[in-house]
Amino acid sequence: MAANQEAVSAAKSAVVEKSKPRLFRVLGPGLITGASDDDPSGIATYSQTGAQLAYLASWTLVFSYPLMTAIQVISARLGRTTGRGIAGNLAKHYSPVFLYSAVGLLLLANIINIGADIGAMADALRLLVGGPQIFYVVVFGLVAVLMQVFLAYKRYVGVLKWLTLALFAYIGTLLFVHVDWAALATGLFIPRLSFDKDYLTGIVAIFGTTISPYLFFWQSSQEVEDIRAKPKRDPLTRAPEQAPQAQARINLDTAIGMAFSNIIALAIMVAAAATLNASGKTDITSSAQAAEALRPLAGPVAAFLFAAGIIGTGLLAVPVLGGSAAYAVGEALKWKVGLDRKPKEAQAFYGTIAAATLIGAALNLTTINPIQALFWSAVINGFVAVPIMALMMVMAGQRTIMADHAIGGGLKLLGWGATLLMAITALAMLASLAS
Repeated sequence: MAANQEAVSAAKSAVVEKSKPRLFRVLGPGLITGASDDDPSGIATYSQTGAQLAYLASWTLVFSYPLMTAIQVISARLGRTTGRGIAGNLAKHYSPVFLYSAVGLLLLANIINIGADIGAMADALRLLVGGPQIFYVVVFGLVAVLMQVFLAYKRYVGVLKWLTLALFAYIGTLLFVHVDWAALATGLFIPRLSFDKDYLTGIVAIFGTTISPYLFFWQSSQEVEDIRAKPKRDPLTRAPEQAPQAQARINLDTAIGMAFSNIIALAIMVAAAATLNASGKTDITSSAQAAEALRPLAGPVAAFLFAAGIIGTGLLAVPVLGGSAAYAVGEALKWKVGLDRKPKEAQAFYGTIAAATLIGAALNLTTINPIQALFWSAVINGFVAVPIMALMMVMAGQRTIMADHAIGGGLKLLGWGATLLMAITALAMLASLAS
């Protein structure tokens, strides 16, 4: 009897993830999600905020950290526990009308965001080496598609992990600028309350950039992807013995990923405050313009690092945007989805990735103003996020969906806090549009 129990215990241990893997192996969906949050459009937002408000809005990156970490942990647990992504769970438990509306708006916002990001990457490369921007748009669009379609899943995830290192360029930029550390400390830990329109717009933009629907869909779907790609993993509803280590991994991965995201965002904001704001340049409309403006103020090395960071994070973020859109559409329409599948096995899924990426890239060939398009993308994301987050919270708290792994306590409180914050952000956006 004892021998049988030992055998069962050993079998359970075999299917549970390794207890002491190297940190880089533990980090995955959370790290990639956090790093992709600092995409070229996000860089533009942080640069503009720093240029316009100096250090005054830096507190938002401290305040938002526990909220964005909680909501990303919840999205990851939803996927890891049920074996379905957000769209898959919505399709099973909620009205098709809401499902298709949410997925359709997410797809639209992601395509616009892809277009803005690819345009910024091309502009940054033009600043570094010269040449035609349109050619670079085409190249970056094709590279993003080919990475997802033809790289094996494990290798693709490895590439994305290494691309996160590009964001250290913004830490390097700080070595070449003069930071007012006293003003930064005040801005970080003493929130300023003001109803000034520019200040409120900057705060809304930061929250709308740091908490975005495509991040929820991506991280949840990547947890599902890992279940398929790693035979020893099963949905927690079927393998509850895996829950303690799985949840610990998700918590660590996400906490580090979101911290990385906000530290880099802070570095971008500080660099802009220390150079652009200090010299009176307060109107920055793109990440590439911010890089160009840094050259005479902080030197060519700082400008090079800033522009190189735009390209590196764009190569990370564009596949995440295209992939999250394809996961959402594929799960809603009950297609075979997954980057671990061969292209012939999931033609519609990979076709959606290619179409979303190439249509986004093609926006740069039209007369559409990329800055205005990005603004409307942020507005759409802001409004789509609220009902999606609310439904995520409801689903993650239901035992009928999550079994014994329903969320509660502090995680639930922080998740609803993040949802309330995004509701306030959406209302603020609406008020700014009406004014």
